[in-house]
Amino acid sequence: TAGQERFRSITRSYYRNSVGGFLVFDITNRRSFEHVKDWLEEAKMYVQPFRIVFLLVGHKCDLASQRQVTREEAEKLSADCGMKYIETSAKDATNVEESFTILTRDIYELIKKGEICIQDGWEGVKSGFVPNTVHSSEEAVKPRKECFC
Repeated sequence: TAGQERFRSITRSYYRNSVGGFLVFDITNRRSFEHVKDWLEEAKMYVQPFRIVFLLVGHKCDLASQRQVTREEAEKLSADCGMKYIETSAKDATNVEESFTILTRDIYELIKKGEICIQDGWEGVKSGFVPNTVHSSEEAVKPRKECFC
């Protein structure tokens, strides 16, 4: 929503029970980058006292020639705010799946360490079966070695 005030009232309901979130700005729009800290502070306020993991996402990386926010600026902001940074493009699918993988793995690791506690009654993360590994669609399917000819 890039800091648009009209979306603030509806976003508050999404913060409840959240354990992860994307803070997305448009690399071709400096103003959207300047609103990231506001969105971060608002989100932290509404998830208190619980912990939430954020990933800073600079989107539209396919429009690098129109860039108004440097990668270095975004990386500095993410480091200052204690989160990771990734650039994505919905147009050519650059790092879209990877951004979800990064965020969910970070959440999973914090749950395993006990730094994020799953609360009864939450509609989001549920306790239950936890697999030994986190799978990705990027994992290759191994061909069968035997032949039944």
